[in-house]
Amino acid sequence: MKKLTAIAATLITASVLSTSAFASDDDNASDRFQSARAGVAALTVTLENLGATVDKSVDLNGAYTYSQKEAAYNAKHSDLQAQFDELRAQSAE
Repeated sequence: MKKLTAIAATLITASVLSTSAFASDDDNASDRFQSARAGVAALTVTLENLGATVDKSVDLNGAYTYSQKEAAYNAKHSDLQAQFDELRAQSAE
């Protein structure tokens, strides 16, 4: 139960971080990039705590601006979220 609570708290934190990055137009690109990175890190830890094998790498080849780097991290977050959803569906069976 403690593990489930910790996972839920981590996901909520990651969700808040990524939502706040998109909600405020006055945030600068660096802040949005850092938020995207934090979201990926949080979701990676959650998946590892669930026993999943996680590819932590983010391909930043060709990403020179903060916006490009943010997009790469957001894509990685989407991949990790899909992996998390799959794990939850398997554990619910």
